[in-house]
Amino acid sequence: MKRILTILAALTLMLTACGQNTKNMKTLVAYFSATGTTEAVAKDLAEVTGGTLYEIKPEVKYTAADLDWTVKTSRSSVEMQDKSSRPAIVKDLKEADSYDRIFIGFPVWWYTAPTIINTFIETYGFEGKTVIFFATSGGSTIDKANRDFKSAYPKINWKAGKTLNYESKAEIKAWAEGLE
Repeated sequence: MKRILTILAALTLMLTACGQNTKNMKTLVAYFSATGTTEAVAKDLAEVTGGTLYEIKPEVKYTAADLDWTVKTSRSSVEMQDKSSRPAIVKDLKEADSYDRIFIGFPVWWYTAPTIINTFIETYGFEGKTVIFFATSGGSTIDKANRDFKSAYPKINWKAGKTLNYESKAEIKAWAEGLE
């Protein structure tokens, strides 16, 4: 009986340690926000996950004219028409390899992620890391971005992302915790 109790105690300790590892994962909440909407969600997500907040900044900021998707020659339209477009970013993320779980947020453009997100992923890698998208949108879902990036970067451990438009902090927390 004493041996069984010892084994049960050891199993309990191992299971507790495994659970703590999930909770103690180092989390990065990176985001690109053209108008501030995605930034607000990113701040809530970083707060509820205890993650490090990081803004993906273009080297050349987007102007209102750049973001006018109704103009075929606007910067955003041109970038999204060219799948190889990789807008330059400010490369100031320290210790990118130290994060276990990376949330990447963006506004949905043309039913997927802006090409600046490709720049970010290709700059820092994230192979073998768990990456989860979150997005804001006036009417589109994140589904195409989830498919596009899973196909383009198969060495990343992708978890299905979610469009987070009007969720409360409690709803964002429940979603993030449900990913573990």
